[in-house]
Amino acid sequence: MKKYLFCLFIVAALLTASLSVAAQDEGTYSDQLVIYVTSKPLGTNQFHILGQNALAVLEAEYGVQTDTYQSENDPTNREENIRAAVNSGANIIYVLGTEWEDIVPQVASENPDVDFLIADQCVAEQLPNIHCTVFKEHEAAFLVGVIAGSLTKTNHVGAIGALDIPFLHRYTDAFFQGAQYVNPEIVTEVRWVGGDNPFGDPARAKEQALAILGTGADQIFSATAGGDSGVFEAAAQNDFYAYGVDVNNCSAAPGKIVDNLLKHIDVAIIEAVGKILTESPEALYSSVGVEEGAVGVGALAENPDLNQDCVVMEYPEVIQAVREAQQKIADGEIVIEDPMFAN
Repeated sequence: MKKYLFCLFIVAALLTASLSVAAQDEGTYSDQLVIYVTSKPLGTNQFHILGQNALAVLEAEYGVQTDTYQSENDPTNREENIRAAVNSGANIIYVLGTEWEDIVPQVASENPDVDFLIADQCVAEQLPNIHCTVFKEHEAAFLVGVIAGSLTKTNHVGAIGALDIPFLHRYTDAFFQGAQYVNPEIVTEVRWVGGDNPFGDPARAKEQALAILGTGADQIFSATAGGDSGVFEAAAQNDFYAYGVDVNNCSAAPGKIVDNLLKHIDVAIIEAVGKILTESPEALYSSVGVEEGAVGVGALAENPDLNQDCVVMEYPEVIQAVREAQQKIADGEIVIEDPMFAN
C-alpha cells in the first residue's frame, strides 16, 4: 500500500511539473514576480511613468505578478527599496536611469537567483544576473537637430542638458550635428542645469533657456527630464521654439514646441523582460536605435494625429527631410559618433 501511494505521489509530482512547463510554454508565468523600483517619485515624469506602464503589458502577455516600489530622490532609499523588492520574493527587478551604478551590482552579487534589468544604462560590473537595455539617443537627437536646423531664422540653435556628462552629450552634441547637417552656417550654444536636482529643476532649466535666448538662439532643445517644463514655459512666454525628450510634450505649450525625441522605454522593457522570462539569458545586453524603431521623433510617428499639437506638422518638407535622414542613419549612410565612447 505504501509503495502504491508513493508511486501515486511520484506520478502526481511529474504531472504537476509537466503542466507547469506546458503553462510556461503557452506564455503563463503566474509564479513570477516582476517589480519596478523607481529612482525617484513618479510624479509627472512621463519617462518613469512609461516604465510603470510596462507592468500592465507584462501582466497581460506573460501572466506575471507585478508591483512598483517608488523611491525618494535619495541613494539610501533606492537601495532600501531594491532590497525590499528582493525580500518580497521578486524574480525580476527592473530600474531606469543612471542612478544604479553601485547599488545594483552590490545587491545582485548577494542575490544570484534574482534577475536585475537596468533600462537606459549598463553598469560596469556586468554579472550574469544583471541585464541592460540602452538606447542610441544620439541617432534621434540628430533628427531633432535636422528639424531645428531647417526651421531656424537666426542660424543659431541651443541645447540644455541636465548635467555635463558623456551620456547627455548624446543629446546636445548630436542635436548640433543634425542642425549643421542641413545648415552648415549654424551657431550653437549649450548650457547645463546642474545644482542639487539637475534632472528635476524647472526653474533652473528655465533660467538656462532664457540665457540661451539672450545669445540669439530661436530653437532650443531641452534634455533636462523633470526640468523640461521650465523650458516649455519660457518658450510660451518668449520668442523661441522648444524641443523636448522621451514623450510627446507638445500639448504643454501648443504652438511653441516643435517636436520631441521619443524613447519607447516601455517597449524596450517589455522586450527585455520577455527574453529574461523565456530565454533565461546570462547578462542580456540590448542597444536599440532608429533602425529598430526604439527611438525617433514625433514627426515620423505612425499615427500623425498624436503629433497634432507639434509645430513640425505644419512643415511637410521638413518632415520629408527628417524621413530621409532617418533612413540614411538606418542604412549606415549617416554615422553619428556616440559621445559615450568618443574617448
